[in-house]
Amino acid sequence: MHCTARLSEMLDAYAADLESMSPWNNNKDSFLTEEVKVLCETKGIGLPNFLPRTSFLTILQRRIEVVAEIPIQFAQKVWNYVEDVFVRVLTMKSQSYPQLQSFTRWAAHNLMRKVRNQSIERVKEIVEMEKMADYSCSPDYINTWTRLMLQQQRFKDILNGGSNPKKLNFEMLGDVEFGHLQDTQIVQQAFDIKMRLMAYWKIVLRRLVDNMALHLLFTVQNLVNKDMEQDITSELMGGPSGCGGIGRMLEESPSVSSKRVKLNRSIKLLRDSNDVVSKIIDRISVYGDGEGSN
Repeated sequence: MHCTARLSEMLDAYAADLESMSPWNNNKDSFLTEEVKVLCETKGIGLPNFLPRTSFLTILQRRIEVVAEIPIQFAQKVWNYVEDVFVRVLTMKSQSYPQLQSFTRWAAHNLMRKVRNQSIERVKEIVEMEKMADYSCSPDYINTWTRLMLQQQRFKDILNGGSNPKKLNFEMLGDVEFGHLQDTQIVQQAFDIKMRLMAYWKIVLRRLVDNMALHLLFTVQNLVNKDMEQDITSELMGGPSGCGGIGRMLEESPSVSSKRVKLNRSIKLLRDSNDVVSKIIDRISVYGDGEGSN
C-alpha cells in the first residue's frame, strides 16, 4: 500500500514538472517571435493561405526537446525506489535461508538492472514518438484551438489600433505585450500556429503522463507476477557459472569442512586404535591359552 501511494505521489510530481516547463510560461516577452522566424525559414512556393506543416512540426519538436529529459529522469527515480523496495522485501523473505540471501540479492539487482534498461528504452521511444507526427483523435484539440482562435480578431484590432502599450489578456497565457509586431499575413499565420501548438501541447503532456503511468504499472506488475519468479528461480538453479544458490546450499561452509576433516581424522584414529587393541587382545588370548596348556 505504501509503495502504491508513493508511486502516485511521484507521478503527480512528474506531471507538475512537465507543466512547469511549458514554453508558454517563459517567452511572453517575445510573443510570436519564434513562430514568425520559423515561418520565414520554411517559406515555400504555394498558396498564401495555407499553413506549412513543417513549421508546426519544427516548433513542436523543439518544445518536446525542452522536456525530453523529464520522463527519463522520472523513470530513473521510480526504478530506484522500486529496486530499493524489491530488494528489501526479498532479503526479508529469505532470512530463513541464509545460504541464499546474498545470491538472492545479487539475482534481484541483476533483474532490476535488466528491467530498468528496458523501461528507459521504452520511455525514450514514448518521447520520440511525439516528435514523429502531430496526431490526436481527441476532440479537445479542435475545441481548444477554436476557442483560442476567437481571440484573433481582438488581437488584430489592438495591433492596428493606436493605443499603447499593445497588450491583451490571452487565455492560457495571461497578459502579453506585442508592441514589437505588425499586422502582416505572416504574423497572423504565426498567431494561428501558436494557438494550434497551445491546444495540441495539452494533449502531448497528457499523453506523456498517461503513457508513463500505464507503462510503469504494467512493467511493475510483470516484474512481480512474472519476471521475478522466472528470472530469480533461473538464477538460483543455474547461476552465472552453472552453480546457483541451490548448489551453494549443498556446499559445505569452511567451518563445517574443517570440522568434517577433524572428525574423519578422529574416526581414522579410533579405527587404528581399535585395530591395535584387537591385536593386543588377540596376543593376550594366545599367550593365555599357551600358559594354560602348560
